[in-house]
Amino acid sequence: MPEERAPLSRLRLLPLRLVQFTAIQLACCAFPIAVFAGMAVSVLVWNRFDMPLARYDALLIYVVVVQIAFVVLRLETRRELAVICAFHLIGLALEVFKVRVGSWTYPDAGVVRLGGVPIFSGFMYASVGSYLCQAFRRFDLRISDFRRGPVTALAVAAYANFYTHHFIWDLRWAVAVGFILALWGSAAHFTVGGDRYRMPTAVSFVLIGVFLWLAENIGTFLNAWRYPDQQAGWHLVHVGKLGSWALLVTLSFVLVAAVKAEEGVRYGDGEARVTPPRRRRRAR
Repeated sequence: MPEERAPLSRLRLLPLRLVQFTAIQLACCAFPIAVFAGMAVSVLVWNRFDMPLARYDALLIYVVVVQIAFVVLRLETRRELAVICAFHLIGLALEVFKVRVGSWTYPDAGVVRLGGVPIFSGFMYASVGSYLCQAFRRFDLRISDFRRGPVTALAVAAYANFYTHHFIWDLRWAVAVGFILALWGSAAHFTVGGDRYRMPTAVSFVLIGVFLWLAENIGTFLNAWRYPDQQAGWHLVHVGKLGSWALLVTLSFVLVAAVKAEEGVRYGDGEARVTPPRRRRRAR
């Protein structure tokens, strides 16, 4: 195992490592890229032609085919698929609630809906799970000093807050502080170009939240959904949503970590990929 270092060390290798890191990230984002490519093509086609099938229904068929292809081509395992499907359902439930309370809308046509929400929307949440599954494999990702119990409880609290803040206090900042404390000392270890790096796990959650916020802007631009203040015309999603995505990532990570914790045997050297803090021996 090579000696670990911080991501911005060895500045002379930084340009090369950034290119390599970007290439691996793109490979990890294969499913999200496929979903957004489908959205982009559907906007062009449905805006120019009178199609016999509603746009959202066509997108549902497309993303189902993509998901099947990922499993058939062994880009994802069946265990990973189970986790991705679970996050699909969790995301779809959140979508139904948010649309009902008016947080956002789905403006285009589609017959296959649940509570006014096109079923394909759940695959956008599933994309997060797919990315994390790919990242564990392609970056040889390992998480050390991970306090699974407290982090899981906080992830559930973060998800619940997306519902409850419409009726009681918004507790996202309290939950965020809880995550900082629960993840204190935890690190994500990953490989790029043969070198081993590490960064605080909390920082990795924030960085993923940034990319999800960018993806959200692409999604609204492609008219996959719209916020109330975007009805008159598209503009950037408020940067405050970045924090919401960072919190939502934690739930997806907990689900993926449940599969990956003991899956090093399948993809790596037989070691657990998610490990708890080591117990310190008491001095005699």
